[in-house]
Amino acid sequence: MAHVNETVSFRALGTTYKVLSSSVNGSVAIVEHTLEARTLGAPMHKHSYEDETSYVLEGELTVIQNEEICVAKPGEFIVKPRGVFHTFWNASDKKIRFIEIISPGGFELYFAEMAPFFSQGNPPQLEKMKQVAMKYGLVTDPNAAKEIIRKFRLNPIS
Repeated sequence: MAHVNETVSFRALGTTYKVLSSSVNGSVAIVEHTLEARTLGAPMHKHSYEDETSYVLEGELTVIQNEEICVAKPGEFIVKPRGVFHTFWNASDKKIRFIEIISPGGFELYFAEMAPFFSQGNPPQLEKMKQVAMKYGLVTDPNAAKEIIRKFRLNPIS
């Protein structure tokens, strides 16, 4: 179980818990993410149950959804509605920080559940990762990210 201000990391994505949905009757969760330089944050994916709103604190966050690329700078938001395929990345040479508002809450625990399957020096545990994604209603299209990684010269996800 995650706790407020606990941080978990996998790949180049860091997650610090700010507001757990259990503290507000499930209505919302808030996490702070960091994303390393020149890195894709996730495979192309869509959420079945929640909307996400990203608020950039430092750097520039790039998001693609509905084949449209949006870049948010500090103080700007990007809304990612449920049911819409999207992914995000850091195209810069510096780590970025952004707040993720997840509504309704519940999905915030995904990050803590996934982190153990990316232990340093071991290959990702793909079957366990698929089970966690299914539990949270996350639908991924891992092949869609290959073109983004190539086009924007990003570090691979793995």
